Amino acid sequence: MSDGPLPARAAASPRSRDPGLLAPSTIELLAPAGDRERGRAAIRCGADAVYVGAARFGAREAAGNSLDDVAALVAEAHQYWARVYVTINTLLFDHELAAAERLAWQLHEIGADALIIQDTGLLECDLPPLPLIASTQMHNSTPDRVAFLEQVGFHRAILARELTLDEIRAIRRAAPLIELECFIHGALCVCYSGQCTLSYAVGGRSGNRGQCAQPCRKSYILEDARGRRLAGPSHLLSLRDLNLSQNLPELLDAGVTSFKIEGRLKDLPYVANTVAHYRATLDPLLAQKGLRRSSSGISSPGFAPDLDKTFNRGYTTYFLHGRPDAPAFPPTPKMVGEEVGRVVKADGREIRLATPLALHPGDGLCFFDAHGELRGTLVNAVRGATIAVQSAKGMRAGMTLYRNHDHAVLTRIKNARMERRIAVTLTLRTATGGLTLLARDVDGVEAGCGVPGSPEAARDPAAAHDTIQRQLRKMGNSIYACSDVSLEVSPVPFLPISMLNALRRDALDSLTVARAAQRPRAAGGVVRNATPSPERELTYLGNVLNQKAEAFYRRHGVTRIEPAAESGLDLRGCRVMTTRYCLKHQLGLCPDCGPADSPVEPLTLTDEDGNRLRLHFDCARCEMDLYLE
Repeated sequence: MSDGPLPARAAASPRSRDPGLLAPSTIELLAPAGDRERGRAAIRCGADAVYVGAARFGAREAAGNSLDDVAALVAEAHQYWARVYVTINTLLFDHELAAAERLAWQLHEIGADALIIQDTGLLECDLPPLPLIASTQMHNSTPDRVAFLEQVGFHRAILARELTLDEIRAIRRAAPLIELECFIHGALCVCYSGQCTLSYAVGGRSGNRGQCAQPCRKSYILEDARGRRLAGPSHLLSLRDLNLSQNLPELLDAGVTSFKIEGRLKDLPYVANTVAHYRATLDPLLAQKGLRRSSSGISSPGFAPDLDKTFNRGYTTYFLHGRPDAPAFPPTPKMVGEEVGRVVKADGREIRLATPLALHPGDGLCFFDAHGELRGTLVNAVRGATIAVQSAKGMRAGMTLYRNHDHAVLTRIKNARMERRIAVTLTLRTATGGLTLLARDVDGVEAGCGVPGSPEAARDPAAAHDTIQRQLRKMGNSIYACSDVSLEVSPVPFLPISMLNALRRDALDSLTVARAAQRPRAAGGVVRNATPSPERELTYLGNVLNQKAEAFYRRHGVTRIEPAAESGLDLRGCRVMTTRYCLKHQLGLCPDCGPADSPVEPLTLTDEDGNRLRLHFDCARCEMDLYLE
């Protein structure tokens, strides 16, 4: 990466700019890094890249990291030619732009590989020459939108989670150069990302500012215009989690280049387990299609991954293949887990349980009580079919229990020795004036070291040959794994073990330096031009919060711009959410479902705090809008 400020550039075509982060034949598995340790686990388990928040301006305010921690994660990743992308993806007030610009340069200086941004005001700033990634908060859901982002300098767009395969294909046709990043696993926002103002409207905490209070996970009552209760109280807007592990071939064929796992607020076992699963799933597909991963090294996670064992709300493929039957799970927004069995008897702190599963102390059990609320307890001891629990309050005979915390499995993941090694071959050969040991890695990088002078011939060539092979193969705690040792020497020399160890160590040290010098780097930055925006007018959902963002859109032909909701707008009576998820379809009330007694519209959702949301159903677009009353 080049140093110094980005020089001024005239209008240019992105087709003439430097190549993006990924070569056409490489595919990326991208993992969340809530902090340094979770990022390290992701990399060791096989992630080609991680995304992480700095101390400020990240869309997950609770997942910020110091520059020192980001730098340490960068150093860990770059050993394997993996990358670190840093989020500056909140909307920014005018007074914050200078600090965000300064942070971008600091991230460049410590070696970050790209910036994930939302606010177009940053495109009017003096950013470092780093590749730019358009956050999913930019509402990247149409071919026109993504093509526009490609034209103004973005190397990558993070696609909206709601897209179908056909829509992804259409985006790829409209924007053939930009990299497409697609969520494949984790929590779903019920609203189009970046278009939700519900949290801000009802509590002053903006998702576009990294402070979402997740009102979509709250309990609601649904009523029609006559006051007839149709559903609830239950978590009617709470979606299941995304799982596209069986759909990776289709996504590859559609033009996706980066497969993204959600979860910067998730714990280390979730990150390690999910990355290990998708690494094992993706690699055979890449081999079949003649593609390769975008980083180096073979991972050994030290455990058998199982997606059902770490946090999930049940799974859905969402809209990938069209409208799903039931993408929401209204009973609870929490993890229910695997069914254990039925309670035979509950008494105080002991229960008798009919189950085929082996339970262990520390397991978490949960159940739905008489009011339909999810409650939980911990296993203290197991004595055959009798389970001692922390509390059996609320349990009764015949009730179904679930395990949402498998203590043995999660402990195994936490304690696993997660390793990632880069294959190298070593060649010992005779050179002018001595011997050289050449190290060559799987990426074709070579380096070596030499021993001056002519060592004496071994008295026992076979034994000396074995000693050389054995000592050179010892990689210790390095990032390398020796796949082969070749001896191109005659006669076989006698070399003391201390000399062999020093030779190996020096050769690997030289290889590490050479790998750092040859690590692929991508330049990037804003392409300043007047490419017309696909929109001529922007409402508050255009998320223009500062003067530079307004200047950007005006330069690109937008004539009417309303300030973002976070500017202090009163959102009563306004649309605060648009979603492809349809409550009428979820509950079997859609006319297409043929309900016996159609509800009288408008329908209204009311939360436990008394906030009322009026629903509008756009059946032509098959979308649902929520308005705050």
